[in-house]
Amino acid sequence: MTMPPPQGPVPPQPMPQGPVAPHLKAPLPPLASPHGAAWLRSPVALGKATAALLGLVIAADLFALWADNTMFEVTGALADGEVGDAVQRRAGHADSLYAAAGYAQTATLVAAVVVYLIWFLRVRVNAEVFNPFGHTKSRTWAGWGWFVPVVNLWFPRRIMVDIWDASGPAGARSGHGLVNTWWTFWIIGLIADRAGFTAYRKAETAQEIQDAVGQVIFADLFDIVAAGFAILVVLKLTRMQDLKAHEGPGAHGV
Repeated sequence: MTMPPPQGPVPPQPMPQGPVAPHLKAPLPPLASPHGAAWLRSPVALGKATAALLGLVIAADLFALWADNTMFEVTGALADGEVGDAVQRRAGHADSLYAAAGYAQTATLVAAVVVYLIWFLRVRVNAEVFNPFGHTKSRTWAGWGWFVPVVNLWFPRRIMVDIWDASGPAGARSGHGLVNTWWTFWIIGLIADRAGFTAYRKAETAQEIQDAVGQVIFADLFDIVAAGFAILVVLKLTRMQDLKAHEGPGAHGV
C-alpha cells in the first residue's frame, strides 16, 4: 500500500551552486563610446574620389619630373660654360615649365588633401562604430595629427592602424604591411621634398641649381610611389569597411 505524501508546507530548496546559465543573466548596459556619437556612413564614394585625386597627384608629379629633367639639363649646360641665345631660350623654357609644374603639383595636392581628410574622418568614425575602444588617439587627431609638427611623423599612421584593425573581419587582425609601406614612402618623400625646396630656394649658381633640382627629382619619385601606395590603402580600407557594414550587427568588434 502506497503511503500518501506528507501534508504541510514544503521546506525551502537550496539554490543550485555554480555559474548561472547565460540566458538567465541580466543584460549588461551598453558601454558609452569614449569618442562621442558615431554612426556608419558609406565611405565608397569618398574613397573613389580620393583615389582619383591621388591619381591626378601622380600625373602632376610625372609632369614635374619632365620639368625637373629639362631644368637639370639646361642648368648643367650653363654650369659647363655654354653661352648664347639658344641656351638662354632653353633656360627660359625650363623656367616656365618648372613653374607650371609647381602650380600643377600644388593644385592637385590641395584638392587631394581636402578630400582625403574628409574620407579619413569618415572611416575613423565608422571604425568607432565597429570598435569604440580600439583607438589610441582621439578623433580630433584624425585631422590635426597631419599638421602639428613632429607628431605628424607618426600620429596619422597610428590612427590609420587603429582604423585598419577595427575595420577588418570580425575576430581577425589584418596585417599592416601595406600601411607601413605607404607611410615609409610618404615620410621619405616629405623629408626629401622639404630638403629639395630649401636647396632650390637658396641656390644661386647654375651648379647649385642643378644640384637642388637633383634633390627635387628624388623627392618627386618618392611622391609618386607614396601616392600609388596611398591609393591602394584607400581602396582596400574602403572595401573592408563596406564589406563589414554589410555583414550586419555581428560585424561589430565590441
